[in-house]
Amino acid sequence: MKNDQINQCPNIRRIAVVGSGLAGLSAAILLKQQNHQVTVFEKSRGPGGRLAAKRVTGGSADIGAQYFTIRNPDFRAFLERYAGPDSFGPWPGRLGFQQSDGYWQSFPDEPRYVGIPRMTAVSRALASSVDVRAEVRIATMAREDSGWFLTDTTAQRHGPFDQIILTAPPAQARDLLAASGLQELAQSLDGAVAAMQPCWALAAHFKAAPYDVFEGLRPDNNVLSWVANNSSKPGREGEGQWWVLHATSQWSAANVDTPPAEVIATMLEAFRTVTGTDLSPDETVAHRWLYARSDSNEQPGCLWFPGEGIGLAGDWLCGGRVEGAFDSASALVRRMTR
Repeated sequence: MKNDQINQCPNIRRIAVVGSGLAGLSAAILLKQQNHQVTVFEKSRGPGGRLAAKRVTGGSADIGAQYFTIRNPDFRAFLERYAGPDSFGPWPGRLGFQQSDGYWQSFPDEPRYVGIPRMTAVSRALASSVDVRAEVRIATMAREDSGWFLTDTTAQRHGPFDQIILTAPPAQARDLLAASGLQELAQSLDGAVAAMQPCWALAAHFKAAPYDVFEGLRPDNNVLSWVANNSSKPGREGEGQWWVLHATSQWSAANVDTPPAEVIATMLEAFRTVTGTDLSPDETVAHRWLYARSDSNEQPGCLWFPGEGIGLAGDWLCGGRVEGAFDSASALVRRMTR
C-alpha cells in the first residue's frame, strides 16, 4: 500500500522565479496551481515590474504601463480569481492620436483597464498568492547534484531548485546568465538586448487642468510619445491633476544620460506645444526606464532551454503589451510542464 501511495503522488518540482512583474507572478501562480513549489525573488521592496507607480504628493502616479487590455479570456479569469475584481477596473478616458497633418482622431473603441487605486494594485494582489522574497537580488546561479542554487548579492544561497524562470529585461537576464557561466544562453539574448529601447517618464502636477480635450494622447511629436491625465483614472482622487508624460524611444535613447532637470524642462516644453497650455506644474518627478520596450519583430512568446531547465518570460517576448506578459508566462508554463 505504501509503494502504491508513493507512485500516485504528483511529481512536485521546486521552481525559482526571478522577478515579480506580471510575467513572474503569473508563472508562479500557474505553477502553484499544478502543486509545484515556487519561490519568487524580487530585487525591489515590492512587486510591480512594468505595472509601476511613483509615490507623489496626494497619492501616486502611474509611470510605467498606462493601461492594459483584456483580449484573452483566460487573462480576465486569472485576474478576477487571483487579483480580485476590486484591484482593477475600466478607464473610460477619452484617448486620441495625432496624425502627421496635425489633426486628432479618437482611439478605436476598446475597453481599457487600470489598477485601482494605482497600477501596482494588480501586482500586489497577485503577489499575495505566492511566496515572494523581496529585496533579494540574485547575482549567480550554479547547478549542483541536488539542483540549482541561487546566490544573492549578500552571498546568501537559496535552493536547491529543479528549474528556474527569469522574467527580468533581456539585458539583466543576459548578465545573470553570463555571471553564472552560461555563456551560450547569454549570447542567445544579444539580439533581444539590442532591440530594447529606453524611455524617460515624467509625472507633473498642475493645480488647475492644463488640458481637457482628451485624457490620453499619442501626439505627433519628436519628444513625447504619450501624454495622460493620471487623475482621470478611477481611484486617483486628489486636488489638482497629475499628468504623466512618456518620451519617444528615439529621444530617450539620445538623452539617456542627460541630467533629469534638462529632461524635465524639454518634456514640459513639448507638453505645452502638444496641449497649448501656458500653465506650469508645481511638482515634477522623473524616472528613466532603461528597458521600456522592444522594437524586435521576433515574438517567440517565451524561451525554454530544457537541457538546463531555465526559461524566460516577459512582455518583450510577446508583443510588448501588459497582457503579453501573462500570455508569455502561460506559454512557458505549458512548455515546462508538457
